[in-house]
Amino acid sequence: MARETIEELLPSADWSVYRLVRMASKRALELADGSPCLIDNPSTDKVTSTALEEIAQGKVEYKEGADETISVAVEEEKSEEE
Repeated sequence: MARETIEELLPSADWSVYRLVRMASKRALELADGSPCLIDNPSTDKVTSTALEEIAQGKVEYKEGADETISVAVEEEKSEEE
């Protein structure tokens, strides 16, 4: 099972532990509500671990709204049309 260290995850959250926790919890709730997983082979069935793996792989990033709410922008797969 892949385990990301806090040092690997903090740059994705602008070096804020609080922001990292908010990102992971929001994404874990989205996964629990049925959002598709963004990584091919998650190492576990736990949504929190999957959310942290997505953050570590750069699939989820932090975006702050104008009304000071936190939203998680999910990187979508770009399909190339030929």
